[in-house]
Amino acid sequence: RASLEKEFDKIYVYNLRGNARTSGELRKREGDGIFGMGSRTPIAITLLVRYPEDRRLDKCQIFYHDIGDYLSREEKLRKITQAQSYRSLDWTLITPNEKHDWINQRDGLFDTLLPLAPEKKFDAKVKSVFVGVSNGLQTNRDSWTYQYSQKELESNMQAMIAFYNEQLGKAEPSMDKTKISWTAKLLEDAKHGQTYSYDSSHIIEGLYRPFCRQKLYSQRAFIHRPAIRERFFPTPHHKNLVICVSGVGGSKDFSTLIADMVPDLQVLSNGQCFPLYWYEEKKGEPEVSLFGTTNEERWTQRDGITDWCLQEVRSRFAGAQSLTKEDIFYYVYGLLHSPDYRERFADDLRKALPRIPIVERAEEFIAFSKAGRRLAQLHLHYEDYAHEAEGVEVDERDYTAADEFAYYAVEKMRFPKKDERHTIIYNGHITLHNIPAEAYDYVVNGKSAIEWVMERYAVTIHKDSGIKND
Repeated sequence: RASLEKEFDKIYVYNLRGNARTSGELRKREGDGIFGMGSRTPIAITLLVRYPEDRRLDKCQIFYHDIGDYLSREEKLRKITQAQSYRSLDWTLITPNEKHDWINQRDGLFDTLLPLAPEKKFDAKVKSVFVGVSNGLQTNRDSWTYQYSQKELESNMQAMIAFYNEQLGKAEPSMDKTKISWTAKLLEDAKHGQTYSYDSSHIIEGLYRPFCRQKLYSQRAFIHRPAIRERFFPTPHHKNLVICVSGVGGSKDFSTLIADMVPDLQVLSNGQCFPLYWYEEKKGEPEVSLFGTTNEERWTQRDGITDWCLQEVRSRFAGAQSLTKEDIFYYVYGLLHSPDYRERFADDLRKALPRIPIVERAEEFIAFSKAGRRLAQLHLHYEDYAHEAEGVEVDERDYTAADEFAYYAVEKMRFPKKDERHTIIYNGHITLHNIPAEAYDYVVNGKSAIEWVMERYAVTIHKDSGIKND
């Protein structure tokens, strides 16, 4: 945008909307795609005007027009036809801010708040809330490395690793996608004759999508970006909590979700994760103890919240020396759920990782911290809570004790119609009725929690590999 302002004298942007990567109410407002339903970015007509050198303007003039909300493709094409010329549109003159934002402009207050992420990771002297941050786990072979069934996961990975070892030394290894999923790094390993063997100790639990846990094969060679596992969850015995937030540049509204296991990169859109602890490996320590068990003392536990942030918070309130780093961790989680915070900084959160204000009174700080702790309890242990919503009915029929597995098996849950969310058809035997509309108000990464469960707890068959996940 800065380059366009410099190069041209007048810019006209006619935003035709239609971004199919959005969801929910935002998706409806975007309307149809101008070239059909599949556009994964908004479409705009942009006119760039540059005058001859002797007529150049001192400052570029930028004009903007939005076609409007909830429009079908036909309505959008009709508006374009009726306009005939750019001259007939009602243009808004835009004055860019210092960050060269044209629309959804940031106002600068956000930049004065405490940064969550450090400029230099894992430096004890950084002036940020957290000492480190990591992307979520990125395998680049999800259908192989994630499974609901541990037995199926073991079978899939054993077969792929055996096939990989068969390709060593070949000038052109097989690209059969039903046998293996290659990445550049794995191809490089094969080229150099690096053998691998299956090891069941690498099977852990992972958070694949919101409220969707699966078994994960986490051996380093078969994970494209393993840093979060190695820094925050080095072994299954190392407990931790991470606050996941939407990454920069996502198309969905800002979200946050806590995890107590390795989260995938797309639990939240391009998710970034901030830990309660991080673990530093002691160099030179043996990997295995005398008795053949993993030596857990190879890692030193470090605090995820910086000493600087703790002092900064304590200095704001009289008598606040009892506040702990854990209090700050939950304060962050509570504050990131605040509707006021999300609305006030919506434009900033689309373009940058969160920054955190420290509230004025100690009572407010403690209230946010307690709220964050309660939310964390619900979000981590949601399967332990049963909410008996008034009026909700579960209709069960044709039950036979001899066929219990088939009775509860599910291919894919669904609504009777797209707009009839008061009813969920679980399978041919079980239907839920009278689900209140407010049950869908809790949205994370563009979908309600209910719709995440409906979407993810379904039988799928991966197109390339043919792997079934049931």
